[in-house]
Amino acid sequence: MRQYLIRRILLIIPTLIGITLLTFILTRVVPGGPIEQALMESRFQNQNVSFQSQNAGPRDGLSDDDLEYLKKLYGFDKPIYLAYLSWLYKVVQLDLGDSYRYNEPVWNLIKERLPVSIYYGLITTVLTYFACIPLGILKAVKDKTWIDSSTSILIFTGYSVPAFVLGLILVVYMGGRLEWFPMQGFVSDDFSSKGFFGQAWDVIYHSILPLTCYLIGSFASMTVLMKNSLLENLSADYIRTAFAKGLPSKTVIYKHALRNSLIPLAASFGNNISLVFTGSYLIETVFNIDGLGLLGYMAVTERDYPVVMGTLFLSSFFFLFGNILSDICLAIVDPRIRFTA
Repeated sequence: MRQYLIRRILLIIPTLIGITLLTFILTRVVPGGPIEQALMESRFQNQNVSFQSQNAGPRDGLSDDDLEYLKKLYGFDKPIYLAYLSWLYKVVQLDLGDSYRYNEPVWNLIKERLPVSIYYGLITTVLTYFACIPLGILKAVKDKTWIDSSTSILIFTGYSVPAFVLGLILVVYMGGRLEWFPMQGFVSDDFSSKGFFGQAWDVIYHSILPLTCYLIGSFASMTVLMKNSLLENLSADYIRTAFAKGLPSKTVIYKHALRNSLIPLAASFGNNISLVFTGSYLIETVFNIDGLGLLGYMAVTERDYPVVMGTLFLSSFFFLFGNILSDICLAIVDPRIRFTA
């Protein structure tokens, strides 16, 4: 097991290099980069000046010296492989560069917004497992009854609605028309003036709608996964043998069948952990929550390439680390699993 984990950890390095290299190449070849945006802004400003002055004629963009300066400033004066190696060397030194938009180190931007994404991701993970496991067990035990049918309608309805679409609906109706909840933000504008309990309630009040969107997709899939896994184990031969020996139903279900039924949930545990750190791009954008997801989304739309690379590097790392954590959870839940390669 130890050798397997060491190999998996070492494999994170070439995988991260491959992911970041492909993304780095895309940032250099796609149109609409920072230099193109600077050219468009310069032409727009010059055209405004030409309309205001009768003797001034419109100038076409920036001079050659200005272009060379911008290329050097943004690192576009080097070949792609040299620019990537320079970026990678800085990453090893925990330097992700400076943001084009904010003119701040990318690490500072990430550290400011990471606690918000951790807050939503951690609560989502905890609530998902604490709700889905009991509900999945109940649906398996009450299979083909009115309890199973009624909960299935709710679950599959939630599963069929994308989280960001539900977010838009909640913002319009629950926040806009009914005004029951705030429409956006992590806290209120007067958050600092409130006491401890007032601040705690303010955070909870702003979290209800986003957490509903976070939970809706994972809640439905995890509940169905738990139910189907438990039903499959309840029909296994060793469970029939346990019932034949006269063991109580609760003992058979919770002592024998439940542990093996948790294996599929343990396999997806690592992916859920990655959500704890990276957040959701679409949900944070819908509710204007200043977390890591919104930061990455705005960086993509505004071609802020250092932030794009920084958020991608961090999310990829946590995703790969989550896969290793899933393997560890599998080995804990099922002692028969031995990783030897």
